[in-house]
Amino acid sequence: MSLRTLDHVEVDGKTVLVRADLNVPIKDGRITDTTRIDRLVRTLNELIRRNARIVLMSHFGRPNGKRDPKLSLAPVLGSLSAALPNARVTFAPDCVGPATEAAVAALGAGDIVLLENLRFHAGEEANDPTFAKALARLGGVYVDDAFSCAHRAHASIDALARLMPAVAGRLMEEELTMLGRALASPKRPVAAIIGGAKISTKLALIENLVGRVNTLAIGGGMANTLLLAQGESIGKSLCEHDQIGAARAIVARARTSGCTILLPHDVVVARELKCGVAHRIVALGAVATDEMILDIGPNSVASVKRSLESCRTLIWNGPVGAFEYPPFDAATTALARIVADLTTLGTLLSVAGGGETVAAVNSAGVAERFSYLSTAGGAFLEWIEGRELPGVAVLEGL
Repeated sequence: MSLRTLDHVEVDGKTVLVRADLNVPIKDGRITDTTRIDRLVRTLNELIRRNARIVLMSHFGRPNGKRDPKLSLAPVLGSLSAALPNARVTFAPDCVGPATEAAVAALGAGDIVLLENLRFHAGEEANDPTFAKALARLGGVYVDDAFSCAHRAHASIDALARLMPAVAGRLMEEELTMLGRALASPKRPVAAIIGGAKISTKLALIENLVGRVNTLAIGGGMANTLLLAQGESIGKSLCEHDQIGAARAIVARARTSGCTILLPHDVVVARELKCGVAHRIVALGAVATDEMILDIGPNSVASVKRSLESCRTLIWNGPVGAFEYPPFDAATTALARIVADLTTLGTLLSVAGGGETVAAVNSAGVAERFSYLSTAGGAFLEWIEGRELPGVAVLEGL
């Protein structure tokens, strides 16, 4: 990977445009999870130490190219200032225009100005070169630290990076390094755990993985489609009947690629999906017609554990059960702790990503014991699918 980073650019005394992802969860005007801010601090502190003047840019929500006060980035200012106690952090009520240019001109070394939501302008999502040029007038160096947005060819990610010296921030660099270690050049054997509701949403992902990993454990609703394709009874479980052919093709490709697919052989079933509902653990073949499969069983968890004990690298995306509804979080929690234990022992490199996956690992209390947790959703999935990400490609091609 020929990625240019902060090591390859001089920033002392320069105005640096930093593209971040500050699309953080906010409720009643308060940020409920500061993870994305916390992970950005490393890059910002380095730029502060190197006497840069920092212009911080991000989107927030989907205002569809129009100003929407409910989607202002202003509420982020307090948490950002708290995370950077030694910096002067201000807010600009727009991201382009004379007033914004004046706010940037007033910056001193180590100061930060947070710009208003980029998506208040239609040119952002349209990757409009005119809008990108207006952003470019604000500084002389571009730093992209928003891997979670790298799958979008938007103006602040693609067009802007072509107008000035452009490099990856430390978070972007770390993300790509860890993903590369997990899939581009992994230590083998490699395993993947893939969960989620529908196989159709992760078909490209699974098709790519079966040719690249040694073991693929599949859970969640998508496992039901694969089980039905093999003639198993799944009762009234969530299933995509129109994907049966695709499921059989995946199994056939895995067989020719030497990839072992692990499907549940015992399951947790119930007659309705609710927290604390009556449930039972049964072997496949014993699912009643009025029951739903809502989690994988303990014997299936044990099988995945045995496989992971002989692996060196793991990629995980998606819970293996309906983890939002206890007790159907049991298998996902158990697997998270198993992975954390193997990682702590030093036998496994573990990389997990996606919102639900990160939430499940956090709920299990083992987030700090994984090798890496990616907060990226779509970008993480598209990278594992093998797609080119515009926000990465532009940094490699310059």
